[in-house]
Amino acid sequence: MSKHIFITGGVVSSLGKGVTSAAIGTLLEARGLKVQLQKFDPYVNVDPGTMSPYQHGEVYVTEDGAETDLDLGHYERFTNAKITRECNVTTGKIYHSVIQKERRGDYLGRTVQVIPHITNEIKNSIHRLATPGIDVVISEIGGTVGDIESLPFLEAIRQFRYDVGRENVLYIHLTLIIYMRAADEMKTKATQQSVGLLREIGIQPDVLVCRTEKPLTREAIEKTALYCNLPAEAVFEEKDVDHSIYEIPLIFRQQKLDDYIVSALKLESTAEDLRPWSRLVETIKAPSHEIEIGMVGKYITHQDAYKSVYEAIHHAGIANQARVKVRRIEAERVEEAGAAAFLKDLSGLIVPGGFGYRGVEGKIQAIRFAREEGIPFLGLCLGMQCAVIEFARHSCDLQRAHSTEIDHTTPHPVISLMETQQSLQDKGGTMRLGSYPCDLLEGSVARKSYGQARISERHRHRYELNNRYRDTLTEHGLILCGLSPDGQLVEIIELHDHPWFVATQFHPEFKSKPLSPHPLFRDFIRSALARRGQP
Repeated sequence: MSKHIFITGGVVSSLGKGVTSAAIGTLLEARGLKVQLQKFDPYVNVDPGTMSPYQHGEVYVTEDGAETDLDLGHYERFTNAKITRECNVTTGKIYHSVIQKERRGDYLGRTVQVIPHITNEIKNSIHRLATPGIDVVISEIGGTVGDIESLPFLEAIRQFRYDVGRENVLYIHLTLIIYMRAADEMKTKATQQSVGLLREIGIQPDVLVCRTEKPLTREAIEKTALYCNLPAEAVFEEKDVDHSIYEIPLIFRQQKLDDYIVSALKLESTAEDLRPWSRLVETIKAPSHEIEIGMVGKYITHQDAYKSVYEAIHHAGIANQARVKVRRIEAERVEEAGAAAFLKDLSGLIVPGGFGYRGVEGKIQAIRFAREEGIPFLGLCLGMQCAVIEFARHSCDLQRAHSTEIDHTTPHPVISLMETQQSLQDKGGTMRLGSYPCDLLEGSVARKSYGQARISERHRHRYELNNRYRDTLTEHGLILCGLSPDGQLVEIIELHDHPWFVATQFHPEFKSKPLSPHPLFRDFIRSALARRGQP
């Protein structure tokens, strides 16, 4: 039988339950265990696909085409778990499933209620991940203890321990120890109250992980343990890291959190091996080079809107022994002040994905500047579409060339709605989503980066390069170097008369990991270093 770890959060939101869950997964994998991870989100949306990045941050796309919470990106980056659509469950998804069953007559004769029908559906979602070969399922409960929306999930995991046996379940509560700078004191009362709320629900945490600005004093640990009904050895510190979130597994290992979990769940495991993570962190702390690149985006002011892109840049920097600073540039400001004001002193440019017209002209200006000035450029999804528009306008003299998403009256729709999208009405879950194969042109920059002829990458888009303009674009020097196997969809474009200019219709950032950086990001950063005369 698989063992189960449930991770809850208290005091405030955004404590980092996703990173904590992923780091625990890293520790258990390092001991030879196979883990699976899952996120429960209490919002009523079926998935975050129709939500603004300002509301939710990045939408993370899985191999099987699910639009999910950004924490699933942490799960994939920290562990080897195979993350699928079953790994992100929302209130909307649970209620949708229950209502479908009620309409079919599955509950015929019974009143459908939160308990047991909603809670049973939640528990079924947990059981589905406990497949043969999985040693530990780690389930993160979104939101904060005390939120009305989270109550059905907390009730479900309370019941779950009695369903599968107490010895097969561990509750970990991530909380905040408040440091009062003026008084130079640590305050544990908020954590005590958070645990008190959990205990009222019927859940006694087995482990406390305490986020803290300063190292916990022994007095704070013992006081927290006493009032939260735990032994002191079950209280662990998660201090703010100085360099990177990839330090967290090592911080937990120093405190022997994995030993405690293995003992509590009576898991059979090997001796831990975190040497790859230790080498990774050493590189992060002492890089040989430093460069600054620019990222021109629509949601650039929101820290989590391009989370996977930032992480992929970070991974690429590690691979090149470099610290990469990212200058976040609002696309609308480029429209106002011109690209040179923001890009002239940078080593590279990334234009990420997005939707809608706002800031598009700023992205196009930035791409033109990078193309003409020989600045290494990487475009992602809408970034590729903007690169095509820019090239059509200024290299092919196609005046007012545009995407029909932005300008329905353009005389040159070089980017247009995919044929498979034309008859769709629903917005949620209907884009071209998930992993698709792509064939790479022999001798292309992309082919050299990947080192293979066929690749597979994740998509999230409705619009594509209009095949009617292929000949015109290629005659003027644009290289269509990545195509779908049937040759109908342009996946990658590049320029050969440029130091490094590559753009993709897909999202390579979703497949980058700290120990295996994505080849396009890796080579983009390498080219940016070369621009500054660094090896």
